[in-house]
Amino acid sequence: MHWLRNGVAAFRFLTILPLPGSFGSIGDDLRGALPWFPLVGLVLGGIAAAGAWFFWLILPMQVAAVALTLFLLSFSGAMHLDGLADTADGFFSARGRREMLFIMRDSRIGVMGVVALVMVLLLKAACLGSLSPQAAVRAGLLIPLAGRCALVLMVVVLPYVRPEGGLATTLYAGRSLRLVPLALAVLALAGFGFMGLRGGAAVTAAMLAVLFFSWYCRRKIGGATGDTLGASCELAETAVALSLAGQ
Repeated sequence: MHWLRNGVAAFRFLTILPLPGSFGSIGDDLRGALPWFPLVGLVLGGIAAAGAWFFWLILPMQVAAVALTLFLLSFSGAMHLDGLADTADGFFSARGRREMLFIMRDSRIGVMGVVALVMVLLLKAACLGSLSPQAAVRAGLLIPLAGRCALVLMVVVLPYVRPEGGLATTLYAGRSLRLVPLALAVLALAGFGFMGLRGGAAVTAAMLAVLFFSWYCRRKIGGATGDTLGASCELAETAVALSLAGQ
């Protein structure tokens, strides 16, 4: 039964889906939630694929792309975008490590955070707007999956750097190296299975982007925070959209 609690905790942590009751909401349930992140990505991908089919059916292509972009960010209540903005504000502040971490924890948003948000949303919408209806449905499936697999990858390859703890502290307690091949296998199967070589290239580009970003995080602050995890999800999703543009 504990494994089921872990699965529900993963959905509670990553989404705003209205799950009833308190099952899976205990802090310890999140310790074993990381292996479930790819499944959460697949479920969200299925929902996004259905949304893409509907939007491309009833709306002009560019408007459908904006609608799908908004639909994708709604899954987490824009939590990952918030992490992206905070990370951009900290990393591009030209301050030392301690000051960066302080800026990232500040709830106010700065210029670099706004620029990061605007650019990522514009890139996603522009790339999605270049897709055929069939390609948009497949992209809808792959984008959320890549984002949630990116979280697994970053948690495993980088240490958590906030000594005072944070939202991701409990999540880090359950990390294991064997989770990386699991997440990558699910992502690769989905990419190649649904879009062939183009899909495989897209998910590969997403994971390479996350690895590069992880290296950059280690260089800037020595590891990861909850904000950089959110940023990695957004970067992976954007990398998939960019790789599929024009289909």
